[in-house]
Amino acid sequence: MGDAQVYKVRLEPVGVEMDVEEGETVLEAAFRQGIALMHGCKEGQCGSCKSRLIGGDIELLKYSTFALPDYERETEHVLLCRTHAYSDLEIELLNFDEELLSRAIPVKTYSATVIETKALTHDIRQLDIELDKPLRFWAGQYVDLALPAAGVTRSFSMSNAPGDDRRLSFIIKKYPDGAFSSLLDGALAPGEAVAVKGPYGTCSRRAGRSGAMVLVGGGSGMSPLWSILTDQARSGESRPVRFYYGARTKADLFMLDEIAAIGERISDFQFIPALSHGAPDDGWEGETGLIHEVVQGHLRAGRLADAEDAYTCGPPPMIDAVLPVLRMSSIEPEHIYFDKFTPATR
Repeated sequence: MGDAQVYKVRLEPVGVEMDVEEGETVLEAAFRQGIALMHGCKEGQCGSCKSRLIGGDIELLKYSTFALPDYERETEHVLLCRTHAYSDLEIELLNFDEELLSRAIPVKTYSATVIETKALTHDIRQLDIELDKPLRFWAGQYVDLALPAAGVTRSFSMSNAPGDDRRLSFIIKKYPDGAFSSLLDGALAPGEAVAVKGPYGTCSRRAGRSGAMVLVGGGSGMSPLWSILTDQARSGESRPVRFYYGARTKADLFMLDEIAAIGERISDFQFIPALSHGAPDDGWEGETGLIHEVVQGHLRAGRLADAEDAYTCGPPPMIDAVLPVLRMSSIEPEHIYFDKFTPATR
């Protein structure tokens, strides 16, 4: 984009100014310059980056009216991931996090190779890759992984904590028709090339808090939560941690030894797994039911009265059920962070 027209964008009420080049969206320009705007799908489907155009000329790429209904478009609301600038712009952010804005990391591209893949359960896989150069990220963030040979790009959250910044690990749910995940049982061989772009995501660990941290996950939602949990243990901060994880059966639980080991490094830690479809011969004596029901029961019993932050990651139905429960708690709405994991099919 070296010879492209460049426009100025002013973001209110935070008073941040940045450049946007012709041919890139406002959100892409923010990523490039390390300005952490709220975002989700990056494709005009979720509404996380919804803002209001105060002044300037734009064009919106195709988007879902679920994310931006017609009546909101009529009042100058826009999706930053779909907004191209054709003049200088002034935009009002409707949802922002000043702490994130102060510590954002520019999005960059990396070359990588596959180290190994391994099975954690019948449908959960771990993928390890090595980058050509270190990648800075915050625990809980994700990157886009592209397989040039297969023509597939998919977003996955890191499961490792920041620190070993050239080797990244991912916990991935395998779908029979998954555009990426179906390649994890043999088709993706060690040494295969992977293109990496990131980091992205606003569901990252916040430091310097004293109240309890609540983690709620299911399926491959373990990936960013494990990164956050590991980072918390390494931080040396002293705060209670409650980790809720939902699975269908006992066979769907994994990393139990690792969770127990890291729990010994946190002074006040509880891991609460729950089975929604436990078999009679499981010998299960723990919580049963859907994970949001378990969290709700603990809230009603006063077991989360000191909670200050909540992070929930997993499939959309789980997130949609957990969020109303968390919003009924004492946790401030701006301290509830989430990532919805949706499968990509061929």
